[in-house]
Amino acid sequence: MVESITAIVTALGFPSVESFIGILLLAGAIIGAIVVIVTIRPLLDMFPYAYPNARVRARVGRLFSEKQISEIIESDDMEEVQNYLRGFPEYAKYVDQYSLEKALDTQLAETYDLVARIAPGDIQNVFRALLKKWDIRNIKSLITAKEVGLSSEETMELLIPFGDLKEDLGRLSEVNNITDIITGLEGTVYSQILEDALPAYESSKMVLPLEAALDKYYLENILKASSNPSDDNSSLIHTYVGSQVDITNLKIILRAKVDGLKYDDISPYMISNGYQIRDWKLKDLMEAEDVNAVISSMEGTDYSPVLSDALSKYVQTGSISVFEKDLDIYLTKMAKNFALKKPFGAGPMIGFLNRKENEIKNLKVIARGKREANFSASVIKEMLV
Repeated sequence: MVESITAIVTALGFPSVESFIGILLLAGAIIGAIVVIVTIRPLLDMFPYAYPNARVRARVGRLFSEKQISEIIESDDMEEVQNYLRGFPEYAKYVDQYSLEKALDTQLAETYDLVARIAPGDIQNVFRALLKKWDIRNIKSLITAKEVGLSSEETMELLIPFGDLKEDLGRLSEVNNITDIITGLEGTVYSQILEDALPAYESSKMVLPLEAALDKYYLENILKASSNPSDDNSSLIHTYVGSQVDITNLKIILRAKVDGLKYDDISPYMISNGYQIRDWKLKDLMEAEDVNAVISSMEGTDYSPVLSDALSKYVQTGSISVFEKDLDIYLTKMAKNFALKKPFGAGPMIGFLNRKENEIKNLKVIARGKREANFSASVIKEMLV
């Protein structure tokens, strides 16, 4: 029997039974290693997200439920709204320090800052880019304040104490005009952005070109940060950011068509390289005759049914906001789907930030309804995202 096995092994080209067994063991080890790598690779991919997602899920649990939002809506006045929010630590520390709207924005900024700090290294650059939202917001507030002649103290009340410019806000609030703001921002990317848009501001006497230039930079910057997806998580973020760009372009184009604006009026405000709306499609949309033509041109994209469904509401109300609201809802559903689709990756962070944004938007709607117009509860609910 031994001789037969030896003969077979020798016939196969092996010098001895021992060498044959050695080769078998080596092959088994290699196969075993491959199996182990294939098995644990998903676990290794999930590991960097374990801690961040645990932190995020804890925060998700503190978001307001529909019942709680209804309770806030039923408040009699602004004071009751503020008292309700004082019952929640993340809001209480700001409600007692700032006006309500500033308190809400500051809490949102803190949330963005938290997610940027805990996000894994391979996607952290995108969340860091999102933090520029607060620099942009503060510069816009500075521009508005100086345009209407607010004092330094009144200007500071509009500013959110977050962002790379946080330490410069006091100094910037004391300048006299928009040119001084640009000078005060020297050494930052914002100085050149505003300087390039200054001729359009001076000729139009409107701040829109300055604000649009800042918005365009912000979206292009986060698009750039997510432009080279290397795995499922970065691809997810690229899709979400690209969709935000698409929706921003669509909102601008739809409003422009209502106002009768043409291609040359719209093109300076467009952001290239969105997710579904490529540059050639963007050109078609800008050249469309009216709102109906824009919607027709969107056929074949995921936005088509969203806009088509909102068209009847637009015809009834004449308000372009129905498109904007439904596009926002589409983005919210996308973020929620990502949180479910990639629960051990970037999904929960995307879903949480979107839900937090909506919570802040809804609280602001409620606050305005109580303070400015005294809307009924049913009217306020209709205005919520």
